[in-house]
Amino acid sequence: MTRLLLVGATGLVGGHVLDQALADPRVSAVVAPTRRALAPRPGLINPVVDFDRLPQDADWWAVDAVVCTLGTTARKAGSPDAFYRVDHDHPLEVAYLAHRHGARAYALNSALGADAASRVFYLRTKGEIERDLQAVGYASLTLVRPGLIGGARAESRPLERLAVMASGCVQPLLPRRWRVVPAERIARCLLEAAVSASPGVRVLPSEAL
Repeated sequence: MTRLLLVGATGLVGGHVLDQALADPRVSAVVAPTRRALAPRPGLINPVVDFDRLPQDADWWAVDAVVCTLGTTARKAGSPDAFYRVDHDHPLEVAYLAHRHGARAYALNSALGADAASRVFYLRTKGEIERDLQAVGYASLTLVRPGLIGGARAESRPLERLAVMASGCVQPLLPRRWRVVPAERIARCLLEAAVSASPGVRVLPSEAL
């Protein structure tokens, strides 16, 4: 049985991971720290935290595996520094704390084109978190790189929504890596990677999802 830590449970992909994990007989409990309390559910442990001041020695860090779906947009974050904290610093700190308490597997929802050498800030940030996670010491690390993500978000992302709509019109003509990937499918890949904990570093490109 796997005790799973999920960060990003209130987002589109994270919400699907939460639903799937709570229904999965291989998962004994889901620890989902959030800024605001979630509705109580059987099997859910929901610490309310400030991600800028995470508790270092809370009992709930003791998990077997981590799924991270934390992410924001530059507009919502308000500045490049704030964006970097959410998409790089918070996932990395979670990785260190969970690993220190015994976690052996980590699955990250990254992005198509992630590259630490990219000139594009978003892709460089994603590439840097992928690179830095590999130095933490997880026995199993999975980096999932979806392109456009399909699904209804609670927050407004008009440019992303427009891109998904445009992509949907020509979906059959696009190479697989540029097609819209349903959020539920990404969530399944992340959950399976965390629970199965295959040894080594694996990268799942968009066309493999």
